[in-house]
Amino acid sequence: MKKNIAVLVSGGGTNLQALIDYEKSHEDCPFHVALVVSSTKNAYALERAKSAGIPSEIRSPYSVMGAERAKAADRDEKRLATSNAILPLCREHNIDVIVLAGYLSVLAGEIVTEYDGRIVNLHPALLPKFGGVGMWGHNVHEAVLAAGEKESGCTVHLADSGCDTGKILVQKKVPVLPGDTPETLYARIAPLEHEAMVEGVCMVCSQIA
Repeated sequence: MKKNIAVLVSGGGTNLQALIDYEKSHEDCPFHVALVVSSTKNAYALERAKSAGIPSEIRSPYSVMGAERAKAADRDEKRLATSNAILPLCREHNIDVIVLAGYLSVLAGEIVTEYDGRIVNLHPALLPKFGGVGMWGHNVHEAVLAAGEKESGCTVHLADSGCDTGKILVQKKVPVLPGDTPETLYARIAPLEHEAMVEGVCMVCSQIA
């Protein structure tokens, strides 16, 4: 039986596309992309979901709390409100595993407990280095270069109540080359992110009953 996955996105959705493509091209794929949830209405990932015929929803602090409440709320309040709005969607679509694919927020509250051991996150560095608050996108690659690291890469791990913590499932490495910029380093890592994401999701979906 394939496991239903919900893919949470915030941007272009290239890792979502990698999951969609893998499911289409592999009969033995252990997962089915059953739901896409975006933190913003402008994410191109929503177009990818539409093209693939996958149900999609938008759950942002503004859509969940309303503009005035969202403006006044702090980060933790926004995270909790959004997480609490995503949980019923996951229940409605019989979601087995939640996948954070470039999702620019942190899940909090009951959803983390209910899906303990079944939330998969992708991070664009070799955790435990260069993780935590503020470490996303080009910020990560800039930090790697500033630290003079010899290698970087990406990590797929189980997400918990922390930020970029949890059991590491898959890591892919690339060398940091002389003259690298955040852009060139990202370009080298991006294809490996897709591979790592698929591997990690397959691993989790194959292991759960």
